[in-house]
Amino acid sequence: MRILMVSMFSIHFFRWAEQLRDTDHEVYWIDVFDSNTYVKSLDFVEQTVGWRNRWNYPGRYLLKSKAPVLNKFLNKLNQRDLKSILEEKIKEIKPDIVHSFVLQSAAFSILPVMRNFPNIKWVYSAWGNDLFYRQNFDRDLKNIKETLLEIDYMFADCSRDYLLAKDFGFKGKYLGTYPTGGGYNLEEYDKFISSFKEKQGIIIKGYQGKLGRCNRVLEGLIRIKSELKEYRITVYGANKEVFEFARKSGLLEWDNFDVKYNLTQTEVLKLMGSAKISIGNSISDGLPNTLLESIIMNSFPIQSDPGGATSELIGHEKNGFLINDPENYNEIRELIVRAINDPAFIKKAIEHNTERIKPFLDRDYIKNEVQKQYRSIEKQLIG
Repeated sequence: MRILMVSMFSIHFFRWAEQLRDTDHEVYWIDVFDSNTYVKSLDFVEQTVGWRNRWNYPGRYLLKSKAPVLNKFLNKLNQRDLKSILEEKIKEIKPDIVHSFVLQSAAFSILPVMRNFPNIKWVYSAWGNDLFYRQNFDRDLKNIKETLLEIDYMFADCSRDYLLAKDFGFKGKYLGTYPTGGGYNLEEYDKFISSFKEKQGIIIKGYQGKLGRCNRVLEGLIRIKSELKEYRITVYGANKEVFEFARKSGLLEWDNFDVKYNLTQTEVLKLMGSAKISIGNSISDGLPNTLLESIIMNSFPIQSDPGGATSELIGHEKNGFLINDPENYNEIRELIVRAINDPAFIKKAIEHNTERIKPFLDRDYIKNEVQKQYRSIEKQLIG
């Protein structure tokens, strides 16, 4: 089967596509924003990159900074749009399916083209805030409804989004709920897991902005400083807003508090492996990858639950704590205090996650399941 994937340049996409290595499928990829970068880890995929500019004339970057108005005019002449390159590639490749990752960037934007090829099956992967957050805006909701009517198959990272898609007009076949980047190499990461007794860390996802609410967690921490003296507190993936809050509030002066910025996934997993508690807080998300990572690294999750996505895996007071109101730092403070004061409960919750959830996040398990779904599409095409 020939599969034409349409996605932005993303580590999650790379890991998803990697699941099709060593299969009989021919895989192609169009980088929707054209990072102009060949991805070596996807050497089995025919990659369309560097397609945006017809001519890469000298001084283009200088012109962009010095004469933006002229640059904008020249770009209208020089740059191709995604729809034109997609139509060209469809005619060249003759794919059996087109697989779009994220509706806003890679599905709605190509809707006119896909309507020109009604015999090509269209697959869509919903990630993160693709539907749950965007549904709140009239223009986005109109786009969502128009596009979903044309989609034949759908993956998602949480079942919540499949139910939303059905409400918005999706009538195709649901292929299942899987992590955005596939599963995890558990054997590789198990070596980074400290024993429960050795775990003395609390780690916090450090995004504060339109959707992230890290600073609400930090507000809660400030009020329980004395109770946290035995823990090493690390905020990872922090942005400027988090750093400024930590500086102004005095958190940066704590001996046991640290802020880290751009960490690799392996570095984050090492942190989680030494953390007793992992906290993530936002007002909108899919099923957070950092939640899955806390589970595979035997760390107790305290996680917000926008739209009920997190509660698909975590039962409050069973195998983690769910934050009911991500804006309420007092609630978050209370959950942290309950967790550190009840190590027996934390240990039991971690054991539950390790036995009941972790095996189903294994990379080979997820890969086999995803490959089954692609084969099911192929069978329907043949049949």
